[in-house]
Amino acid sequence: MSILRLSGVTREVGTLVILDSIGASIALGDRIGLVGPNGAGKTTLLRLAAGRDEPDRGEVQRKRGLSVGLLAQEAHFDAVFMASSDLREAVRTGAAHLDRMAERLAAFEREGRATEPAYAELQHEYEILGGYTLDQRVDTALSGLGFAHDEWNKPPSALSGGEQTRASLARLVIADPDLLLLDEPTNHLDLDALEWLEEHLRRRSGSLVVASHDRAFLDATVTRIWELRDRRLTAFRGDYSAYHRQREERDARAVKDVETQAEAIARERELVQRYRTHRKFSKMHEHEARLERLESDRRDAPKAGRRLAIPTAALAGSARSRSGEIVVRAEDLTVGYLPGRGALNADGSPAAEPHLVARAPFLAAQRGERIGIVGPNGAGKTTLLRTIAGDLPPLDGGIVFGHAVQIGYLAQLRGAAIPGTTVLDALLEAIPVTAGEARTYLARFLFRGDDAFKEVHSLSGGERSRLELALLGIMPANLLLLDEPTNHLDIPAREAIEAFMATSPATLLVVSHDRRLLETVCEKLWVVDDGAAVAFDGRYRAWRAAVANGWTVAGALEVEAGRLRGGSRRGAIAIVATYRAAPDGRSGRAGTASNASAAVVTAPPPTRQRVKKVKLSKDAYRRQKAAVETDLTRLNLRKNHLELAMGDPAVAGNYVEMRRVTSELADIEIALATAEDAWLELAERAP
Repeated sequence: MSILRLSGVTREVGTLVILDSIGASIALGDRIGLVGPNGAGKTTLLRLAAGRDEPDRGEVQRKRGLSVGLLAQEAHFDAVFMASSDLREAVRTGAAHLDRMAERLAAFEREGRATEPAYAELQHEYEILGGYTLDQRVDTALSGLGFAHDEWNKPPSALSGGEQTRASLARLVIADPDLLLLDEPTNHLDLDALEWLEEHLRRRSGSLVVASHDRAFLDATVTRIWELRDRRLTAFRGDYSAYHRQREERDARAVKDVETQAEAIARERELVQRYRTHRKFSKMHEHEARLERLESDRRDAPKAGRRLAIPTAALAGSARSRSGEIVVRAEDLTVGYLPGRGALNADGSPAAEPHLVARAPFLAAQRGERIGIVGPNGAGKTTLLRTIAGDLPPLDGGIVFGHAVQIGYLAQLRGAAIPGTTVLDALLEAIPVTAGEARTYLARFLFRGDDAFKEVHSLSGGERSRLELALLGIMPANLLLLDEPTNHLDIPAREAIEAFMATSPATLLVVSHDRRLLETVCEKLWVVDDGAAVAFDGRYRAWRAAVANGWTVAGALEVEAGRLRGGSRRGAIAIVATYRAAPDGRSGRAGTASNASAAVVTAPPPTRQRVKKVKLSKDAYRRQKAAVETDLTRLNLRKNHLELAMGDPAVAGNYVEMRRVTSELADIEIALATAEDAWLELAERAP
């Protein structure tokens, strides 16, 4: 039985037709995913279903007494929600009907009417609707959607926009309407909250329509797909993966049908001309009739949607260089915010002391690795990436980059104005190329025609993301730091980014909540939680399975600490082992350190045992000598840079930065001494 029916629904804005004669129905218990590119009309359709807007033509019929809840992308917060004394009370307003029932039950009891049948009926209904478990369900919804217990007492007005949207979602969960309409509900949710919401939606008995670009979320929550395409709606059975297969098959079949029809039309035209030439007019008229029927029923091939095409070569033209084997390494790194540079107190006021966010005992990325950075909201993923990018100074420890590393950084917080009035101006401001070259490049990011002249400040979230990607690709980079690169992008654009990441030779560090991207692109993870960051050697699903089996960041830290205690080192690369030659004459130089910009240690190298010096072959001697001399040159260069930095007033006046520089300089001097010893030993073994 249908609880909502759309009949010939048309929606227009001026002369632009957004929805054209839409017809569909929703039955009790349906779980429907609404998909389509940005601008296809998904939000418009949800607002029409919710009764927020009315169609220009057609009709929206709802079952009598149907309760509908809508979570919009730009969430609407009513006066009752915002006037609530705290977050918990604001979420509880979703069950106002239960509070009214509780008041009526209390009135019955005050009046001594608790033995009446009406009281028993009302009490039974209250119990069925979950009135006696309301407080427990409110707490569960708040915890499940990522609110810490100490945040429950905050007033709604003190929450950020994203937090208010999550609170509005929690209120809808508590309200549990007959028809739940969700517009991009996964925005602002971390991975734990996503999984909690998926489980809740699978369990609820009411109907659901959810518009989302999160393919994993759709696969987990819906059993039907509505596709908005070219102003029309088409229904598909199954989850998103099933829809994707069906859509590809339909498009392939439609293209084949169009080709077959074109061949038939061409054949009939040829026959008409042939019979006209031979003056066989009866046959000619027969085929003319066939030709007329074919042309009247002529179908066009499905339009290929505009797709993002991220170029592999930078606009600047120079090829990206090959980095060292170890691209970036963090040792005993502490990330956070300094006073005056983002450090805040609990009440939001500027802090006088550094604010520590997370500590990373050891993290390393090798050339070509694709690493996902995951963890709860607020754990420090963005802070870690900003520190690696040089946007924030480390509070302690150090970050070492490999040889010839070129960084490209896509920030998540993109509120800062992009130079230039229009999209074209923004690109020309960044690189001196001709307007034709710039427009050709922008077209790959879907800024075609007049789109190139859109003002930057008026761009939508998806358009802004595409412009940021275009600016990122101007200069060649072999280390890409990407913070939520798929935010605001539709599914075709997300697939284009995934394809680019999968084929790019650059090393990738990606902060993302897109589980499909994490699973298909990233072969290992850095997990940030509980004030620490550790590496996990596996993909997203393997990590979630490990978490289900008891894996924690704290446990992984204990394992790593025990492993590091087995050797005198801060990281996984020991300079002592780097230069020790094998007795058989082969190079014993550690492969992982061979291309590092500087190998460092904090403890002196262990005492070496005297061994008989075995002469090397000419080839082995030449290889080892070249390797040691390369590292001597690199370490001396780094030492010179650090000594110059100590003379910089900006460094000398910053205690934290001065401590970092002097600490690294001490490490470099130890590494130099060890490398020089290795060079002397090698001289004794010369052939």
